[in-house]
Amino acid sequence: MVIIFLGFLLSITSLCILDGFKTSIREKIFSFGAHIHLTKYDIDKSYEESPFIIQPNTLDSIKAIPTIEHVQGVSHKPCLLKSSTEIQGVILKGVGRDFDINRFKGNIIDGSFIKFNDSTYSKQIVISDKIASKLTLKTGDSLLLYFVQNPPRYRKVVVSGIYQTGLEELDELFIIGDIQLNRVLSGWSPKQIGGLEIYVSDFNQLDSTASEVYHQMDYDMQIQLITDKYLQIFDWLNLLNRNVSIFLALIMGVSSFVIIATIIVMVMERTPMIGLLKAFGTTNKEVSRIFLWNGFRIILIGMATGNAVALGLCAIQYYTGIIPLDAENYFMSSVPIEFPWLAIALVNIGALLAFTVILGAPVRFISRVTPVKAIKFN
Repeated sequence: MVIIFLGFLLSITSLCILDGFKTSIREKIFSFGAHIHLTKYDIDKSYEESPFIIQPNTLDSIKAIPTIEHVQGVSHKPCLLKSSTEIQGVILKGVGRDFDINRFKGNIIDGSFIKFNDSTYSKQIVISDKIASKLTLKTGDSLLLYFVQNPPRYRKVVVSGIYQTGLEELDELFIIGDIQLNRVLSGWSPKQIGGLEIYVSDFNQLDSTASEVYHQMDYDMQIQLITDKYLQIFDWLNLLNRNVSIFLALIMGVSSFVIIATIIVMVMERTPMIGLLKAFGTTNKEVSRIFLWNGFRIILIGMATGNAVALGLCAIQYYTGIIPLDAENYFMSSVPIEFPWLAIALVNIGALLAFTVILGAPVRFISRVTPVKAIKFN
């Protein structure tokens, strides 16, 4: 019973932590880059995109796809961020009023998101905590943005907020500002954008949704999925899935071995009793049922207590975040928890079915026990 309890305690806890890691890291990436990114086809692979105007009928066709949740226009422009003492190269991500602020809001650790201006571009930016630390900046500080172009230009801006995702690829490179600033500096029209970011309602349908978007977009556009853009991170998440699957298989294997050993010991200890029951006319089926019910009782108690304790501990961590993590190495400040109820149910059902089959193996020894030998066994 203890082994089954520990097996389910570790299995359910692992599933919740794995799903928490996957969800947290995905959401951090999605808060900065949408599931699907459309840009104008260009052989130049720099961060700065070629401008285009998304045609109204194309935009309406994309929004009409049932699995599309949100669409927003963005642009990217390299620049130098200069404080009074330091200078650093960054990418200014320009966003507009259609930007999904609620998705990004959880990353802001100080200050607030930029406020858009009706008459001109906003002079506020949001920077990461890493950039703020390197340039010794804080919310409300002023600094200069230098844009290397012909002719070179600079703009004075104010830090309205500081964000943190824990992902170095984002925190060390990107700042967020008004897309209108990029338009003014690049000489774009008010409707031109550098890229169209598309969010899907179900990440599991990303590929099928991307296929539909591909058939609706203009001929001179190209499509990029978030899983391709951050290939290393998503490959790492897939590797975690594989590791957990191996771990679950090992746990179930050990539990199965313990169940078989326990039932065999029970049969050996009760051999005289089995012989006596058979001598009184009890059939093999009736005797086997006794041991099966005892085996089921042990399994069900172990499963129930293991699930209850695991879900209880995970709930405590989910609501309190009591177990911390090193954000530098794990991308988050505490152990993340999510409850993948379908996976938990499948693990329990699969294990129960497997244990049911396994129980039958040692119980078969009962049919070989003869009353005369069993009574003498003592």
